[in-house]
Amino acid sequence: MSKYFSIRYKNLHPYTPGEQPQDQQYIKLNTNESPFPPAPAVLDAAAEAAENLQLYSDPRSLELRRAIAKEHGLSALNVAVGNGSDELLNFAFIAFGNKKAAFTYPSVTYGFYSVCLNVNTVARRSIPLKEDFTIDPAEYLDLGTNIVLANPNAPTGLLLSVEQIEQIVAANPDHVVIVDEAYIAFGGETCIPLVKKYPNLLVLRTFSKSHSLAGARLGYAIGQKDLIADVNKVKNCINPYNINRMTAACGIAALEAEDYYQQNIQTIMDNRNFTALALRRRGFEVLPSAANFLLVKPDFCTGEALYEGLKDRGILVRHWKTSRIAGWCRITIGTIEQMTKLIGAIDQMMAEKTEG
Repeated sequence: MSKYFSIRYKNLHPYTPGEQPQDQQYIKLNTNESPFPPAPAVLDAAAEAAENLQLYSDPRSLELRRAIAKEHGLSALNVAVGNGSDELLNFAFIAFGNKKAAFTYPSVTYGFYSVCLNVNTVARRSIPLKEDFTIDPAEYLDLGTNIVLANPNAPTGLLLSVEQIEQIVAANPDHVVIVDEAYIAFGGETCIPLVKKYPNLLVLRTFSKSHSLAGARLGYAIGQKDLIADVNKVKNCINPYNINRMTAACGIAALEAEDYYQQNIQTIMDNRNFTALALRRRGFEVLPSAANFLLVKPDFCTGEALYEGLKDRGILVRHWKTSRIAGWCRITIGTIEQMTKLIGAIDQMMAEKTEG
């Protein structure tokens, strides 16, 4: 830290992303990326857009917003777009939070929430998960704060129903409820239709997971037009050209290639079921997941030992030292070949443990 660094931020603890090795020597099952490439038409759209990189992109991202709105039967006024859904979270926390307007979220959830709220000096509180890692909707009724929920939750993969989400939104009419649906495509039901009914609901989506565009950085928010106008006002103060030409073109083309992505999503769900069954047969505790990952707990070693042992064998998974989930690892679902290699590596570890 230099002597010039603002004292306001001296105690910040940045978000820690999953490992991103650049030499590709690992099977990466640690950052919830899709194992499949973008649709061919998406790559063609990016290449065509690149021919005009000397020109600024549309600061309104109007064509992209119209395409997203059409997908959900809404208007472009109901859509804001961001450099990943993380940027939209930042805009929303700025727009709706301050030292008095706190945000509440589960104690075990996406780590970016607490980091982003902290950097924006937004008051916050967390509610512990139940013993089985589920969220009790009753604990989020009449809170008197804003709320942010990942649904399915990360890293647990557990899902709240649309009815439970609606109960929370309806019980907090004077506060914004943000529902982060980064993984909803892998087995959940979206609550976007509730936007027409509730002016305090903001739903976030991303193209990173289900549409193979993690490297393009594209997310969007859905809400009633006044809520979206608030988000866009902050966006225009911070990063008015936040969506570049190639990313916008990729997003539009991806929406037009939905059959391709739905097939990939189904394959990932099938591979998730295969992996969960194989791990349970080996004595693992595996949470039921509606996401493109599994949270698992081995019975033959610690969570950290599983992470280290797999890394030694060329496979990356995600482990946290946070006490509540220290015994667990999160495993991204990849191709069937990748998941078979994962199971083989675990069998090696178990055999070595037995021999030892």
